[in-house]
Amino acid sequence: MMEATPPITESSKITSKWRGAVEITRFDKPIGTLLLLAPTLWGVVLASEGRPSLAMLCIFVAGAIVMRAAGCIANDLADRNLDGHVERTRLRPLVTGALSVKEAFGLLGALLILALILVALTNALTMKLSFVGAGLALIYPFMKRITHWPQIVLGLAFSWSIPMAFAASQSALPQELWWLFCANVLWTLIYDTQYAMVDREDDLAIGIKSTAILFGDMDVRVIALLQCLCLFAFWRCGVAFELGRFYDLAIIGVALMFIWHLWLIRGRDTARCFIAFNQSKWIGLIVLAGLCAHFWLGDNAVLSAN
Repeated sequence: MMEATPPITESSKITSKWRGAVEITRFDKPIGTLLLLAPTLWGVVLASEGRPSLAMLCIFVAGAIVMRAAGCIANDLADRNLDGHVERTRLRPLVTGALSVKEAFGLLGALLILALILVALTNALTMKLSFVGAGLALIYPFMKRITHWPQIVLGLAFSWSIPMAFAASQSALPQELWWLFCANVLWTLIYDTQYAMVDREDDLAIGIKSTAILFGDMDVRVIALLQCLCLFAFWRCGVAFELGRFYDLAIIGVALMFIWHLWLIRGRDTARCFIAFNQSKWIGLIVLAGLCAHFWLGDNAVLSAN
């Protein structure tokens, strides 16, 4: 005898909606939030010379969390007719029906309003920059249909918090900050290409473009070149801001992580490519530790303490 299907209650519907909201915002998968928080905190720490106000720190941390969630919703809305054909994304809420398109748009709107409220607590220059950042986050999902370089657009979106942090802290955009900006764009291009290597076969089948597809058999070599350029940009940032030995040690740590990731992806095994991508969160933490150590433990910290 077949077992009866349990009735769908109002409580189970609400639980399903909450679960769908958590999944579409990726609050259950914090790796993307960590990768966005890293450059955000770099910018806040560097712009404030290691002494950000609690209010500034809270605004930018909350803003990064909110905008990452909004970007994920925009991505799922754009890809809702494609995600069902990709093994990794076939159970996303808009594919399974856990959330409706109307509900997803409503949640996206609420998050964007919250982001606007947060940035309104800063200054006019930061607000102006925030519209560019929001635009980059919202157009990124559509770039996968237009160009093989959507990872560049993602890199720009993920790096935009750096000039915003300087605008909020200094009401100015010193030219030195663009070295850190370039380093993060390159870093994003590196780890998101590794991520795209996981989906390469599915993306080819449904016509989605990516740097992993563009680079083809040269992917590992191109990633190695991008890693060298990224390290150069990090080094130039250190020179421009006169960062000391603790920062230099952090960049050496990043170089060692890059070498390890090249070893992981050398055979293009999808599981190892995903491991390399997932471990990128430690690179963000290493750079942040180097910046904090410079301002809190370095020679400048000793001089200011005296």
